[in-house]
Amino acid sequence: MSPVAPSPSAPITDPDHIPVLLSEVIEGLNPKDGGLYVDGTFGAGGYTVALLQAADCIVWAIDRDPEALERGKALADSYPGRLHFLHGRFGDLASLLIENDVRAVDGIALDLGISSMQVDDRSRGFSFLRDGPLDMRMEKSGMSAADAVNTLPESELADIIYKYGEERFSRRVAHAIVMARKSRPFSRTIHLADTIRAEVKRSQNGIDPATRTFQALRIYVNDELGELERGLSGAEQLLSEHGRMAVVSFHSLEDRIVKSFIRDRSGRAPNPSRHVPAPTAGKPTATFSQVNGRAITPSKREVRDNPRARSARLRIAERTALPPLTTVQGGAA
Repeated sequence: MSPVAPSPSAPITDPDHIPVLLSEVIEGLNPKDGGLYVDGTFGAGGYTVALLQAADCIVWAIDRDPEALERGKALADSYPGRLHFLHGRFGDLASLLIENDVRAVDGIALDLGISSMQVDDRSRGFSFLRDGPLDMRMEKSGMSAADAVNTLPESELADIIYKYGEERFSRRVAHAIVMARKSRPFSRTIHLADTIRAEVKRSQNGIDPATRTFQALRIYVNDELGELERGLSGAEQLLSEHGRMAVVSFHSLEDRIVKSFIRDRSGRAPNPSRHVPAPTAGKPTATFSQVNGRAITPSKREVRDNPRARSARLRIAERTALPPLTTVQGGAA
């Protein structure tokens, strides 16, 4: 399939947002006329538009960010009867769709992490390069990043920064945060970024010292890894036989979860030891088959045109006929 690009008559909601690995995702999902597809992370609508243009299909677009769905409303007018929006988390995609009498779909696209629109909007508090309120909540509700850094115990902060940011100086950063908040609680992104930069030197590859801590707080506040695990299980429940799932991740924590899920669900889980025979009884059934053995990465040209694509990894899996190993509570398998 040739690369698909949004047409001038049906633009994505933000022309500055470039969908990563767009043609590879659409080629992997291989949309068909009459098919039913889910864009679990609508964002600016790039994957949604590409799916709608690739085939005469229906797309259900999900996003937890109310601003993203508000921007997308005009897009539905370009595809009457073919585009439906759901406000919620993609981790709940199975229950969200079942509530709307959709119990099987032909493809699911997930573009993980944060969108460039959210990063560029300083009022959302995701960026350490732009001063703004220390928020980071995708849904604009619940605990904010400011709540976390101002109230969590030092040991818990250190664990979060280490686990979700893979920051080897996590204890040093957490201690600096706790000391600083005693005299001045954190409310702005630059205050936090400067506190981190005072403790951690810039790496040789030029990555800002605040990068890993901001990533950790964002993942923690939005429960992104738990969301991913639930979303993968939901995809297993919803996808029909031969239906495909395409997942784009941007850091090792996400990609590790996706890789392990597909490996385990395709019956390729490694033995605990080469000296132990492969188990037979109770071996998980293969509910998926791997479409690409190795993660698909962006071309040099795409990275040049869109630096955000630099760390992207795409994994694609196809649903088999076997029943799902997990079922969303309250939904029908």
